[in-house]
Amino acid sequence: MQRKRLTAAVFLTVLFALVFSANARADKHPPAKPIDLNAASAKELQQLPGVGPVTAQRIVDLRQKSGRFRRVEDLLAIRGISTRKLDAMRPYVTVSSPPSAPAAKNPPATPDKNDKKL
Repeated sequence: MQRKRLTAAVFLTVLFALVFSANARADKHPPAKPIDLNAASAKELQQLPGVGPVTAQRIVDLRQKSGRFRRVEDLLAIRGISTRKLDAMRPYVTVSSPPSAPAAKNPPATPDKNDKKL
């Protein structure tokens, strides 16, 4: 009799875990527009398929340590992101180009004493 109860308890526990994990995954929706890897926060990165809090923080840490992402494939340097996971994320990420530096204004040239007039 105890064995049947134990088996039933294990079965219900596994069933509950499966239902709970399915609901947790169902709550996650991909972003409506692509997320910029060079500007996104860890919270924003968690919207990506297959990216949880740990992976999102690793993306931010890599960006802070190594600088801007140049291409989406740079994500493969992060532990936990495989080619398969990158392919799932690819439609939802983008990499912005670096901001352009403001044009340096040249001060007006002042005539030099040694300049000869023609």
